[in-house]
Amino acid sequence: MLRSLDIRDLLIIDHLDLGLQPGLNVLTGETGAGKSILLDSLGFVLGWRGRAELVRTGADQGEVTAVFDLRDGHAAHQVLADAGLPSGDELILRRVNTVDGRKTAWVNDRRVSGEVLRALSDTLVELHGQQDDKGLLNPRAHRAMLDDFAGVTDGLTATRAAWTAFSRTTKALETAEAELQAMQAEEEFLRHAVGELDALNPEPGEEQVLDTRRRMMQAADRIREDVAKALNALSYDGAEGMVGNALRWLEGAADQSEGGLDDTIDTLTRALHELAAAHQGVEAFLDRLDFDPAELERVEERLFAIRGLARKHGVLPDDLGEFAEGLRTRLNRLDAGAGDLAALKQEKARAWTAYEAAAGDLSARRKQAAADLDRAMAAELAPLKMERAVFATDITSADPGPEGVDAVQFRVATNPGAPAGPLNKIASGGELSRFLLALKVCLTKDDSGLTMIFDEIDRGVGGATADAVGRRLEELAKGGQVLVVTHSPQVAARGAHHWRVEKNVTDGVTLSRVVPLSDEERVDEIARMVSGDTITDPARAAARALLDD
Repeated sequence: MLRSLDIRDLLIIDHLDLGLQPGLNVLTGETGAGKSILLDSLGFVLGWRGRAELVRTGADQGEVTAVFDLRDGHAAHQVLADAGLPSGDELILRRVNTVDGRKTAWVNDRRVSGEVLRALSDTLVELHGQQDDKGLLNPRAHRAMLDDFAGVTDGLTATRAAWTAFSRTTKALETAEAELQAMQAEEEFLRHAVGELDALNPEPGEEQVLDTRRRMMQAADRIREDVAKALNALSYDGAEGMVGNALRWLEGAADQSEGGLDDTIDTLTRALHELAAAHQGVEAFLDRLDFDPAELERVEERLFAIRGLARKHGVLPDDLGEFAEGLRTRLNRLDAGAGDLAALKQEKARAWTAYEAAAGDLSARRKQAAADLDRAMAAELAPLKMERAVFATDITSADPGPEGVDAVQFRVATNPGAPAGPLNKIASGGELSRFLLALKVCLTKDDSGLTMIFDEIDRGVGGATADAVGRRLEELAKGGQVLVVTHSPQVAARGAHHWRVEKNVTDGVTLSRVVPLSDEERVDEIARMVSGDTITDPARAAARALLDD
């Protein structure tokens, strides 16, 4: 519920603090007094698009603050949570517009964007008037309105879930078909490449081993000559022989050295053993240099084959095994692809069957609700002096989607035998107002938590019809809050709370203000609405009769 609206320096308002109440709140006043400015101000703080120039002449900035009471479970709590904003039983919106056009907004003293304000506004306020192209006159919103009237949240949830499952399966099938087509296009390459790699069967590290072996074999003659020289140097006639001779001579002198040669003899003994081991190692290496010349050819052939396949496939030689495994996986997927596609097609068919069932059930419930709504509208239109008018909820087939397979449009016919058409195309101004009011009465739920605003929705009607409009506005306000801007005395008399909007000129400056009316002041205001500027006793009597009704 909108508890208060504080406006500072906007248009012709210097400061206005309007405290609103539950029930039917009525705003009246002469044409041009500034009633529309109140709606502009409320729209500004809610982030709606409006006038470009709002700041009052001579002021640096204009400011509007709106305070709402929120009950537990109000939809605004979720919007606040999604925006990371604190929430409680009070919601304070504030928006400032500077004279140079900059706009800033706060929610509960936290800076926010205009998008957050607009998201909140959808849960807080609902505006209705003869130019209500965003709400009841918008055909794109009619399906959601019918669903809300029908109470088919569970059906919508089931249909959306079924559509999501069908869409997901369809996408998976399309992806699998595209992948299979791509693999089929390269099937010959895959099988040939796997055959080559399987025939070669390269091992990790093999290329390095072969390269080392090849280099050694290519340099075998030079290596053999150098190694032979080393072997000769280590032989009996070489280092090994000299160390052996030295050791024998020292051992012969050891008896007379009194231990002075023991360490030297031990060192030479170890050296002799090391030289023998080195001699054996060189001999073994020299033996390996003896190879069949055909072996070099075999090594080079395999080495070049490994390197050639690596270049061909753009991988490192050591990665050929892993690459081959990847190709085998793709081949296996290709071989299994037909089976996978068949399974996905069956899954898609099952998903579509489930969607058709959910959407079909939702359609049936919508059609039943449409008939109920049409009957409810007929009952509402009769007291509004439109008993010959016809309201029809038109349900036609639409492309399948998450909301089902139905397109919904509210259509009306104002004259017997005339074809039904869209609300805003068929009904005149006064008729349109009554259609919208009747529709709102039928669609409104007691727990909506919205503040409903009706801007001169009674324009073009009077007498008993205006009284019927007032009664329906009064009914709508029960358990909630309705704010109506009206020129009709019959509607004004139905208000639980009444304000008069006045425009005054002081020292050449025009200012607008809103005055709460006492019971006697209400009599005079409604009498003015009945008779004009000159208030007569009969007009007062008529006003009292309206108020006492």
